[in-house]
This record gives sequence, C-alpha cells and structure tokens, in this order.
Amino acid sequence: MPRRDSSQPRLNRVYAAIADPTRRAILAALAGGERNVGSLAGRFPISFNGVSKHVKVLERAGLVRRRVRGREHWLRLRPAPLEQATRWLEHYREFWDARLDALQALLVGTRGHRP
Repeated sequence: MPRRDSSQPRLNRVYAAIADPTRRAILAALAGGERNVGSLAGRFPISFNGVSKHVKVLERAGLVRRRVRGREHWLRLRPAPLEQATRWLEHYREFWDARLDALQALLVGTRGHRP
C-alpha cells in the first residue's frame, strides 16, 4: 500500500482547483498582479457570484490570498502550492522518462540482433 503523506489533502485541493478552466484563467489573470474581485469578475462571462465561488475554491487550495480594503476584496496569486504540485509531477515524469529510456535501449538492442 502506498505511503500517504501529510501534504496529500493539500495537493488534492490544488489539483481539483486547477482542473477547472475558469479557475486556471483566474490564476493566469492574477499572475499579472493583484486584482480586485470586481475587475476580475468583469473578465469572465459568468456572474459575480460564480467568479466568487471559483475564487473560494482557489483560496481553499492556498493558491490565492484575499486582502480586504474597505469594501474591496483584493486577490493575489500564491504560487507555492503550484510549486509543490510541480515537484510531485516531476517525480513521476522522471520515473516515466527512465522507463521509456530503458524501453528504447531494449528496442534498439533488439534491432541489432535480428536472427
């Protein structure tokens, strides 16, 4: 049975958050700098409440930080959880690269030894 580490629930929330194209677009917009929720909502063909729900998912995943100034809510990208998700994927990319390299070596070696 695979070992379950303490970061797994956090990683699950990150992958669930970035699975949605609207949430990825929100992250892309925030990569350009801090934005208030109202200006961000104007970029999408969904209601303000719809954008707010997407933002809450991103906040729960730790990808967005909200700062309230008066009546305005300002959002900022927090890239650290994406870096953790990238490290997790990188581990498996290295695993499959090694497997594919071994398969290629086997196939090349077999071609040179035809009966």
